[in-house]
Amino acid sequence: MSLSIPIKPIVYLHGEPTVRFEKKEVEVMIHHQNLTLAVVGKYSHGRPDIGLLRNAIPKQCGLKADVRIGLLCDRHVLIQCTIVEDFDTLMSKQTFEIKEKNKPYLMRTFKWDVSFNPAEESRFAYGWISFPGLSPHYYGESTLFSMAAAVGTPIAVDAATLNKTRPSCARVKVEFDLLKNHPQHVVIQVGEGDGITTELQKIRYDFKPKYCTNYKLQGHDVDGCWNLKPALRPEKTKDSDGRKVVTAMAKAVATNKGKASNPTPTSTLPSQQAPISTTNALIHAPPTNWITVTRKNKKNKNQNPKQLSKPTGTVSPATGIVIPEPRAIGNTAQVSEIDSSPKNDPPPKFSTP
Repeated sequence: MSLSIPIKPIVYLHGEPTVRFEKKEVEVMIHHQNLTLAVVGKYSHGRPDIGLLRNAIPKQCGLKADVRIGLLCDRHVLIQCTIVEDFDTLMSKQTFEIKEKNKPYLMRTFKWDVSFNPAEESRFAYGWISFPGLSPHYYGESTLFSMAAAVGTPIAVDAATLNKTRPSCARVKVEFDLLKNHPQHVVIQVGEGDGITTELQKIRYDFKPKYCTNYKLQGHDVDGCWNLKPALRPEKTKDSDGRKVVTAMAKAVATNKGKASNPTPTSTLPSQQAPISTTNALIHAPPTNWITVTRKNKKNKNQNPKQLSKPTGTVSPATGIVIPEPRAIGNTAQVSEIDSSPKNDPPPKFSTP
């Protein structure tokens, strides 16, 4: 296309300045800007620097010719191919794993068109369809393209079909609109007049992504949208670090909520003590019999006295009460008593063993 676009006059509609272009002129714009074979790469979970992507995408995606890569917005890059083979390579897969410094970044590819919107994903997708059991005399490229046009725009025929190495099934890559209903069969008629024979050929979709018309995203439809139907969202039991999340515990609590718990029997206690339920917290005796232990360090010097955090004694298995034991002075530690009596009282006397 060597047509040039003239400068358009400004026309005011409802008080707004307006410029009008014809559809043919838009096609000329696309051709002049080398956007006929343009692909959009989307990074939903972060991306490397654009300078690194210019080197990584051609190498890791297996592109053969020069490509121009630029940033459309924070999540989208524009890849302008110069040959059809590179364009087909980028559109042959749903996702590419681009690695930079041993960190993978997932890139999803879409065909660029004039209606591109960063907030929406394209409703057009590339995919393979198969014609199982098709007679081998229909394996010509033009013949298969005629049948594949019932689904969408035919793009290419796979190598096994062209080389006749898999006569059991023919495969064609097509571009189809995800918002349209796609047929499951195509009718093949042969003959003229009253001698027409009819054959019903099955169409098998190797892969066809779903499209959510509410959020304009590929990968799911309205019936499987988690935002519209939160009950469909799978419950997470562990986070990214493998730890249990609170929601799983909350669900267990909600499940057991309202169930009557079995009362714990009361323990049998001596007659001089009042009954205490074993469901109560562990009860310690009043901390009246504390001891202070003085220890020696490596230089055989006394350290600061440290008060124990628990009174010495045995715990009754029935009541959970700590019964203090008589204090004794050992040979390995110097033991002294904390005097809790008034200062006027004489210190208690102990008999040494």
